[in-house]
Amino acid sequence: MLLKTLAVAAGLFAAAGAAHAQIAEPWSMPRAGDWLVTGRITDVAPTADDAIQTAAGAATGLHVDVGDSIMPTLGFTYFMTDHWAVEAILGTTRHEIRAQGGATDVAVHETWVVPPVVTLQYRPLTEGRFSPYVGAGLNAMIFYGGDDRNGFTVDLKNGVGYALQAGTDIGLQGPWSLNVDVKKIWFNTEADINGGTLKSDVNLDPWVLSIGVGRKF
Repeated sequence: MLLKTLAVAAGLFAAAGAAHAQIAEPWSMPRAGDWLVTGRITDVAPTADDAIQTAAGAATGLHVDVGDSIMPTLGFTYFMTDHWAVEAILGTTRHEIRAQGGATDVAVHETWVVPPVVTLQYRPLTEGRFSPYVGAGLNAMIFYGGDDRNGFTVDLKNGVGYALQAGTDIGLQGPWSLNVDVKKIWFNTEADINGGTLKSDVNLDPWVLSIGVGRKF
């Protein structure tokens, strides 16, 4: 997974280098009223490791494992002032859910999820080629297109969580920039398995790691 992410990142850097070579005018820091649209390759890495219980709350010895997903995403950032911006991140990812414990390791469900994130960002610098930022906001988890596996049925509840963000835009030339972005999301969902015979209180709490190329408008 890491090698795949690095390979994609290398391709993005190559594309950004081409843009750098073709555009003569210098890069300028985004200002109030500007938009920054960023295409990213994003790794959504849940950290769930929650116990699976019976409907009566008894331990089963199993826990939930939710797999990573690497997908393209889009970020739309509007600069309200030179220092404050709002970003909305859009995309969709697919994750495999497994029940693990002891000698058991079985896939029970695959699901698509739309995890939009909206953050308020603070950007301390207004000059130079580096525009670092920190942000905080909300995210939603909307599950769809679920595919039950190996005779199990799984129902996941949608909901809202919280997000923290840090990253930087690195100016190239003209309107183009590189972007590196890290988010930590806190999100809890309830999983009902086999009609509620089994259940789990799942803390997905993913790390969201992204690299991409942005354009200022």
